[in-house]
Amino acid sequence: MQTIHVGFIGAGKSTHRYQAPFILRRPEKFTITKIFARHLDHIKWEKIPGVTYTDDLEAVLADENIDLIVISTPVMHYEYTKMALEHGKNVVCEKPFTDTYKQAKELFDLAKEKQLLCMAIQNRRFDSDFLTTQKVIESGLLGNILEVNMCYDYYRPDVPLNANYFDPYHGYLYGHACHTLDQALSYFGMPKNHHFEVRQLLGKGRMNDYFDLDLFYDKGLKVSVQSSYFRVKARPRFTVYGTKGTFIKQSEDRQEFDLKRFYMPIPDHPDFGVDLPSDYGTVYYYDDHGDYHEEVIKSVNGDYARYYDAVYDSLVNEAPLLVKPEETLTQLAFLEEGIKQCF
Repeated sequence: MQTIHVGFIGAGKSTHRYQAPFILRRPEKFTITKIFARHLDHIKWEKIPGVTYTDDLEAVLADENIDLIVISTPVMHYEYTKMALEHGKNVVCEKPFTDTYKQAKELFDLAKEKQLLCMAIQNRRFDSDFLTTQKVIESGLLGNILEVNMCYDYYRPDVPLNANYFDPYHGYLYGHACHTLDQALSYFGMPKNHHFEVRQLLGKGRMNDYFDLDLFYDKGLKVSVQSSYFRVKARPRFTVYGTKGTFIKQSEDRQEFDLKRFYMPIPDHPDFGVDLPSDYGTVYYYDDHGDYHEEVIKSVNGDYARYYDAVYDSLVNEAPLLVKPEETLTQLAFLEEGIKQCF
């Protein structure tokens, strides 16, 4: 089996918590060789054994053995991705990929010209709650789907309260809607119409801390992507309404919960990210005979390593890209349109 050699630009939380652990879960497919950090003495994470850490960016970009570069920095996504592509490297880049549609279009065009893979990291397509919701929709128990609410709420008032300025690219819309909006676009496709409400609950000139993005599809389907920093009691992660029933999944995927307490997917933990029975969702529906049912639905296991399985298949087996450029471009066009409400 061909091995893909990986280099990272960025040595912080994204690299050591959200990306590298899942690449390392596929040792037969990937080997991490180098990680670039601007300041080696500022790395707060335990270093990965056998990996070279360097503060020389060119040492990563110009390494002929590196096939794939992962951009996992909080800033300079456009700049680093462009540099990697210009050095002939395949690239995956953290969400929301770039600040603007124009930047993303330039990068995708450059990758196409050089016949390189260039893709946004949308690993939350493999969230347990999202996969379980798809399973319920496709079961037919709910009938024709009329409305889907996708909420990712927090109660973290200290974040917006301590941000006394407005930054369009580092608020709640760009930082969080990029997860759920991509889920909606990847599963339901391009909407026929849309309506956005993007707010600063603490007033103009403050941080964007709320959004409600409504996407409208054929046959009356409405998909709402919603989040707030001021929800003491979070709304259900997914609620699906159909002509025959409703599905409610209250809690979110547990992979992030485990990662935050450093219960990592490696060494092998079979229960990593696996929902407990108390986390399962419930479907409420009427069958074809008019009888009412309530049924607990065991969660589908999530696995962010599946994102890198898709990357491998595209690089080695020429499989279509998991995250298509047009999906990322649509997401960015929507983010740009929505954030204008805060100016």
